[in-house]
Amino acid sequence: MIKLGVIGTNWISHQFVNGALSSGKYQLTGVYSRKKETAEAFARQYTSCLVTEDLQELVTSTAIDVIYIASPNSLHYEQAKAALSHGKSVIVEKPAVSTPEELADLIQLANENNVYFFEAARNIHEANFQRVRDALPPIDQIQGASFTYMKYSSRYDEVLAGNEPNIFSLKFSGGSLMDLGVYLVYAAVGLFGAPRDVDYFAQKIATGVDGSGYGLLHYDTFDVVIHHGKTGDSFAKSEIYLADGTVELDGVNAIKEVVHYNRMTKETNFLDLAKSHENPLFEEAVDFAIILQNPTEKDRERYESWLDSARTVHQILYKLRQKAGIVFPADQKE
Repeated sequence: MIKLGVIGTNWISHQFVNGALSSGKYQLTGVYSRKKETAEAFARQYTSCLVTEDLQELVTSTAIDVIYIASPNSLHYEQAKAALSHGKSVIVEKPAVSTPEELADLIQLANENNVYFFEAARNIHEANFQRVRDALPPIDQIQGASFTYMKYSSRYDEVLAGNEPNIFSLKFSGGSLMDLGVYLVYAAVGLFGAPRDVDYFAQKIATGVDGSGYGLLHYDTFDVVIHHGKTGDSFAKSEIYLADGTVELDGVNAIKEVVHYNRMTKETNFLDLAKSHENPLFEEAVDFAIILQNPTEKDRERYESWLDSARTVHQILYKLRQKAGIVFPADQKE
């Protein structure tokens, strides 16, 4: 059984813990929050475990193997660094870091301490994402794609009221690209590989971050458009354009329906998909457990491919932000 510690007590932490526990591979053994009563309230819903407001106590506990980190984005790096330095593997909620340099540091530290670093980009771990990737034709038959994920955030009401919540703060490495756009970038990299160049057109809000934006990922013979936002809602589906027609997806952050419209034969075919687990973080929790528990050589190759994807994704996120003039405090450290 994998002994799981948690940093951060918001809804996503509950969702991950529930997904991990339902896999039968994890046991919750530690919870950290800056306020001990908050950690106690979180842990009370599960089982008796270490509850602390002292980060050092969590990362040095012998009762913990891996730590899931779901604090504000800008805090991920130092917290993950502390955990890795004390021989703990980490699962860091996306975006795992603010800059590519931070990512490189954490991966190196994980390797030096013979532990694992995972970015919790759940969509690439879903069986249906793999089915879409396997069903696509060779890259020379791809003519382009358009991926959309736009969902209004209730926290934007706080911005309109003159406040600066973490998710919309430069200080905390926030904004739409880092919160929702990262899913779209991961999807593009997972399906098509690394683009040769990027462009980004951001709609900035009062706090200086992007409330929404359009990105262009330029490949050798086609472009991928990414459209994301937290200041409005979009009901548009995502599409992949092929030489013989179009593949329509209900989304790339979570895929539940895929249709292929064949222009040549006039046929409409639905891709056979797996039934999604009720918890959207279940599949990534299982994937991470496989690596944490006696991985085979093939498993280790999958792990290395996840790290390669993370490196590519964070280079893209950084370039997109630079194109739009979105600068985080973490950028000033480099």
